[in-house]
Amino acid sequence: MTRTSVTKSNSRCFAMICMAASFILFAGCSLKQDMAEQPKNRPLSPSDFFTDGRSARPLVENTVARGSVLEDELAVPKDSNAFPLPLSQELLERGENRYQIFCTPCHGLQGDGNGMVAMRGMKHPPSYHQDRLRQVPNGYIYDVITNGFGAMLGYSAQLAPRDRWAIVAYVRALQLSRNAKISDLPPDVREKVLHPPAEKKPETHGEGAPGGKTE
Repeated sequence: MTRTSVTKSNSRCFAMICMAASFILFAGCSLKQDMAEQPKNRPLSPSDFFTDGRSARPLVENTVARGSVLEDELAVPKDSNAFPLPLSQELLERGENRYQIFCTPCHGLQGDGNGMVAMRGMKHPPSYHQDRLRQVPNGYIYDVITNGFGAMLGYSAQLAPRDRWAIVAYVRALQLSRNAKISDLPPDVREKVLHPPAEKKPETHGEGAPGGKTE
């Protein structure tokens, strides 16, 4: 047998081995696709398993979905300016605490959109102090916190409904801090703004420095 014949024979054997390996590989991919064809029902897809033909099942009688009652109690329409919780100093402080944790990275401590994330190159969110956001109803802010808007993701998983409303209250306080009218202030605060106490001058001893007379 010549060297050429041996080379051709080896080439044919190698080609047959490659074909066999490829057949086994592609057969495994085409015949067993557990990841692509999972035994599951997609949302609202029909099903022969249940008598009514539906895969989506109604809630079991006398049960309540987790968290739905609280959500219903504090939910307001997006265009509503209602506030379902009593305003208090405690609520504002809670809102400030939650705001500093979840909101300041983008919106900044003052709500002007200059948070650290935005300062490092991400898109700046709008300032809370612009007229458009000062005029939006409370329900709109609550909806954005819950469901997100634009590049902002929703925080319904991180923040309970009461904490979302606490943030709404604090955002309103931030807006008032730059746009409040003198007439809106309590009388004692208004008096301090209109007639601030005179600054006390440091006492001097003698004619020269605070240490006394100079010789």
